[in-house]
Amino acid sequence: MNFSYTFLVPLIPFAVFIFLGFFYNRIKENISGWIGVAGLTSVAVLSYYTAIQYFYHTPKLDGKFQTFVYSVNWMNFTDTLKVDMGVLIDPISVMMLVVVSTISLMVHIYSMGYMHGDRGFTKFYAFLSLFTFSMMGLVLATNLFQIYIFWELVGVSSFLLIGYYYEKPSAVAAAKKAFIVTRFADFGFLVGILLVGYYLGSFDFQYLNGPEGIAAAQKFGSIFMGFSVIGLALVLMFMGGAGKSAMFPLHIWLPDAMEGPTPVSALIHAATMVVAGVYLVARMFPMFNFVDHGSALHIVAWVGAISTLIAAIIALTQFDIKRVLAFSTMSQIGYMMLALGVSGYDGHEGVGYMASMWHLFTHAMFKGLLFLGAGSVIHAVHSNLMQDMGGLHKYMKITSITFLIAALSIAGFPGFSGFFSKDEILIATFHHNRPIFYITLFVAGLTAFYMFRLYFSIFWNKKTHYHHTPHESPLTMTIPLVFLAIMSIVPGYFPFTEWVTPDKVGFHGHIDPMMASIATTVGVLGIGLAYFFYFKPTDYPAKISAAFGTFYVWTKNKFYIDELYLFVTRNIIFKYISGSFAWFDKKVVDGTMNLIGNSTVVGSEAIKGVQSGKVQDYAFAFVGGVIILVIVVIYML
Repeated sequence: MNFSYTFLVPLIPFAVFIFLGFFYNRIKENISGWIGVAGLTSVAVLSYYTAIQYFYHTPKLDGKFQTFVYSVNWMNFTDTLKVDMGVLIDPISVMMLVVVSTISLMVHIYSMGYMHGDRGFTKFYAFLSLFTFSMMGLVLATNLFQIYIFWELVGVSSFLLIGYYYEKPSAVAAAKKAFIVTRFADFGFLVGILLVGYYLGSFDFQYLNGPEGIAAAQKFGSIFMGFSVIGLALVLMFMGGAGKSAMFPLHIWLPDAMEGPTPVSALIHAATMVVAGVYLVARMFPMFNFVDHGSALHIVAWVGAISTLIAAIIALTQFDIKRVLAFSTMSQIGYMMLALGVSGYDGHEGVGYMASMWHLFTHAMFKGLLFLGAGSVIHAVHSNLMQDMGGLHKYMKITSITFLIAALSIAGFPGFSGFFSKDEILIATFHHNRPIFYITLFVAGLTAFYMFRLYFSIFWNKKTHYHHTPHESPLTMTIPLVFLAIMSIVPGYFPFTEWVTPDKVGFHGHIDPMMASIATTVGVLGIGLAYFFYFKPTDYPAKISAAFGTFYVWTKNKFYIDELYLFVTRNIIFKYISGSFAWFDKKVVDGTMNLIGNSTVVGSEAIKGVQSGKVQDYAFAFVGGVIILVIVVIYML
């Protein structure tokens, strides 16, 4: 099979970005929207065609899917260390093509209704296309250097879209916060890449994840806390992934990113920026698994577990519907990370790896639907707060039903896609790490509770008096909702256990009746409690909140992690570290330059009389000089 045409997948949205950017002031609103939709439709068609051809019509080698690489040499550092630009086709890159193209296309269609009338409509579609181009280039990258280039382009794209409403100070602050936090994380990623390139002599994924690369990496001994230099490089690379995927403690940018338009939130949270870190670990999984006996994977697992727990607890107390969904994303990405982290070859080979990729796919669909559904609600009531909502099922039945489907899927209700992928994650954690299993199971119950707290508060509960009667969104917004509702069910029946498994893994997934029963019971219990508290107006939520006292206050304020960062930044970094550098710069560097300048001024003042412009002064100086020279010559002779 020849998949070289996949070069077009990132190039098409890039061409749309260039076209809309250059002709920004000459294109009418509806035309720019249709250009963006047409471009993404072609990308989606190519992605689906690639998936069908790859999974159903490409011969396997030794029972495994083949890997295809099409690249050209771009840069040479040494005779052996070089950088190529190209595309890599394997199971996870093909899966990501489908995920990114599907969500991006739905966001493009949805935005035609949601952003209608916005004065920056064409600019918005240009930025969306740039974002899609960046993510497509990232998932198709053939080497670490190429993935880093597109990694940074994803960061730039998110900065532009989060800060799209640049006249709002909060949007500008959120964009800067996302950019700065991810810059710190990406510094670790860059150092990790450079260490790998220096010690292993290659950035290429096929070499690094192949037998030769892994054997070369295993030759290095421990240098720090049981980690070899390559193990430390992997931890630093995961630092970059943790920043992009909003893992604790680098998650603080994610809730604030809700300042961007809701379609942007759907794109960032469902299929692009936040899954980049998961994709990075999955792409480098053989290295993570075999170097230092998988020590880096233990860090991945526990960072994921802590993140999923903290985010789920915070989501219980938020009232901004987009922030609830933001912390839900952090929690679900933590699920994917911990699943990768427990995916060592210990008798249940590849369960966590496969489950993580499966959950990435299913999560993209139901989380995209949740955000677009939230956008439909915000579009109708002009508020993000649950207090301003209630009883909307009567006015917005399509949005209500599709939102319910997404909520059931993320809650892991049987028959929906989230049920299948979450079940595999629970199986993986149960057999590999019991403490993480209990955390995962507890979070499953919390997820069901806070999602149905959100659903009942928006669509049922009290009958809020609205100044303007809410109405269902236009077709451009409801069609993506219906499509994603279908995709929140169907992927659960895809043969992911055959499609997405790491090399040399013979695992074939199954539904564990006991595990499925436990998970379903926990989920139903969470839904039942949410129904009891929020389906109708009661004073139980206020009583429970008061009962938790200080813990509730801390949770509502996100454990004051943002405040801690500000305190450290202002009182330690700025005051002592940055302050010391500022003093040195001002007193020493600037002082030295000022001394030189002042000395020049003083010296010039002292000798400026020599250039007085008076002939007699020049004659006196000339005669005096001659006399001095004569005296010197006479005495020297």
